[in-house]
Amino acid sequence: MHIRSLLMAAALASVVVAISQPAYAAGPVIQINKIYYDSPGSPDFGANSSLNGEYAQIKNRTKQAVSLKGWTLRDKTNRSDHVYTFGTFTLGAGKTITVRTGKGKNTTITRYWNRSGGTLAYIWNQDADTAYLRNASGMLIDSCSYNSTRYDYKIC
Repeated sequence: MHIRSLLMAAALASVVVAISQPAYAAGPVIQINKIYYDSPGSPDFGANSSLNGEYAQIKNRTKQAVSLKGWTLRDKTNRSDHVYTFGTFTLGAGKTITVRTGKGKNTTITRYWNRSGGTLAYIWNQDADTAYLRNASGMLIDSCSYNSTRYDYKIC
């Protein structure tokens, strides 16, 4: 009987510990959700429709809005023109923002990198690359890598 009571107490303690952990402990609260790296029609000569078919999605997993002002999204290269910097923008609780490579009008659900100029305008390599999301202080918040020509996108 005494062992049974100890086992029950231990089981109860583990449940209490599990419940007290934040719901987002498994990953970052703001995360790269998806990268569509092989846009329809590419490779081509960098048509805007094809450039905008290439994108990265960032999701807010919290129940609070988060300011992304000064946050950056980039690929693995060290090229300064491969860095997207958020201006004044707040990502709503549970919401997703799509950052498209080409040109367009920024909205609450889509931002544009505003790239053009042929095949060199693409950000995401069609076979392997890594996306990095950093906060305004430069701290790495999340990353997502892919290494496949079999698929067009990666769910992170």
